[in-house]
Amino acid sequence: MTPSAIDPYSHKQLFLDDGAIETKRGVRRTLNKPERTGPVMRPDRSRGQVTLQSSTPPQWNSEKRIWEWWYRAGYSGAPPGTATAERFSSFQLMYQLRLYHYATSTDGVHWDTPRVGLYDWLGSKDNNVAVDPHGMTMYNVLRDERDEDPNRRYKALFADGGSDRYPFVSPDGFDWTRLDVPPIPSGDTSYLVWDPYTALFLATVKVRTDWGRAVWLSTSNDFVDWTEAELIFESDIIDENNRRRRVRRIVEDPAYLTPPFVDDGDYIAEIYKMAVLPYEGLYVGFPVLLNPSGSWIGKNQTGVNQTELAVSRDLRTWTRVANRDLFLDVLPWDGETYDTAQVIPCGTPIVREDLGQIWVYYDTCRFRARRDDVAEEHRHYFEEDLNAVALAKVRLDGFVSLDADRRGTLLTRPFDLQGGNLVVNADASAGRITAEVVDALTGDPLPGLSKADCVPLGSDSLRGVMSWSGGAELTHHAPVRVRFSLEGARLYAFWLEH
Repeated sequence: MTPSAIDPYSHKQLFLDDGAIETKRGVRRTLNKPERTGPVMRPDRSRGQVTLQSSTPPQWNSEKRIWEWWYRAGYSGAPPGTATAERFSSFQLMYQLRLYHYATSTDGVHWDTPRVGLYDWLGSKDNNVAVDPHGMTMYNVLRDERDEDPNRRYKALFADGGSDRYPFVSPDGFDWTRLDVPPIPSGDTSYLVWDPYTALFLATVKVRTDWGRAVWLSTSNDFVDWTEAELIFESDIIDENNRRRRVRRIVEDPAYLTPPFVDDGDYIAEIYKMAVLPYEGLYVGFPVLLNPSGSWIGKNQTGVNQTELAVSRDLRTWTRVANRDLFLDVLPWDGETYDTAQVIPCGTPIVREDLGQIWVYYDTCRFRARRDDVAEEHRHYFEEDLNAVALAKVRLDGFVSLDADRRGTLLTRPFDLQGGNLVVNADASAGRITAEVVDALTGDPLPGLSKADCVPLGSDSLRGVMSWSGGAELTHHAPVRVRFSLEGARLYAFWLEH
């Protein structure tokens, strides 16, 4: 008997790779670009803010029934002795911001900035500053409702000088205590997420390799003891070749904002950072590709930051999705958009089952450069409105689909049939999808479950239950496969429900 290769009862079977697929014909794998809905938070010019970013996504507070968000803001003319003391004429300063603020929302779109009243800033405590402006820099925040200790309800990674990450805990997200443990080595970026599959905290940090910036992983089961960081993701020669092509496309198209430095340097593409989403038994990665176009002497690199997709089953071995197509690309300049130089996820996307969507909050930036190096007509943005946090939405399960313009088939890998219903997430509004359940060894359809017996699905449904004429039901049989036939349709996922 052929052993089960997949378990569609435990998790939806997605198509970011071929893990659920035995064979396919006449279908193509499509990476579905998210729908960008625009900025959800911008710099507050009434308070003198000129930049706004976040390296952590909103956190749901089930007790208050609100979303909470900690974000960074940079100011012009800030008090001496703070990280924002100088005006933002240098790109570098954007990544040395130490001033974290607090916002709340009931819908995740419209955000309030309540008065926190903790720290004096610009001569007043009438503000939403959430972290000591003269203390260590907060980077990543996680509300942990699993911890039985209320004093550890919030967990965060802080840094001193923008390097190693130090674990902190807090009862409320404001009063933080540093744990007496060694730091996690990192560069200037990191992400933090809870992994329900392994019951571990995951910290993806930045450490350089021969391929420049790369992603390393450290894990902990208690937020106290952390494993030694190990390399899990770096760029390669394909990324290097893609860099040339991607930079050339932007430079040669007048609709885009050309990076201020474009030279003939033999730069490599680097992995700037990577958020990780544990999703349906997989890990979906969002590697940010730094594609340099030139360099300042002794400074950082100009270019563009763009986001791809990757997938893994063990956090160590990753497969690039859809031939490294870009999930979040920079946009042409229209006089308003922020998405012209870099588009970087704030952290792990949020699965909104209630809305049938996945929400990706992401940092945007108009220029990856110094103020004095961009065209004079654009320099005012460095002192007024350089970047913002935006929101993009993806269909539930919808990062990737298998599409058939005409007719195509998909044969799944084997599994043990245990009854229940065969369910699909699919868009067949312009076509149809049928399914037949076949014996995995002989390939013969089970009685009453052939393609000819199947009632075609002809609608767009997040949860379409497949059925067969004559009232045939799925009964215990092992092993089986499902053969889907698509005509002018898109299949995002399938699974079995008891």
